[in-house]
Amino acid sequence: MPRARKLTPEELHQLRVTFHQDCERGVPLAEAVRTMRRIGGLDQTEFARLLGIAPRVLMEIERGRGNPTLATLKKVAAPFGLGVGFIRSQKGRC
Repeated sequence: MPRARKLTPEELHQLRVTFHQDCERGVPLAEAVRTMRRIGGLDQTEFARLLGIAPRVLMEIERGRGNPTLATLKKVAAPFGLGVGFIRSQKGRC
């Protein structure tokens, strides 16, 4: 996989702002993880190694097909100061 294009400081700032807004809205995990990787300017293999997970696991998560464990989710969230927990669904039900 080719290395991700390096973002300009303005693009990076906007991506971070949008990422945090999306997290508050509850975007799908696949989209959030792809954005996190782009913020870091890393390809999937580099990001997976940084997180301490297998590249195949990251690929499946980003495709929306993965079924990550809680431990994997914590590894993905930690570099961004995020936690893993229950959130209210869009319908407002548990």
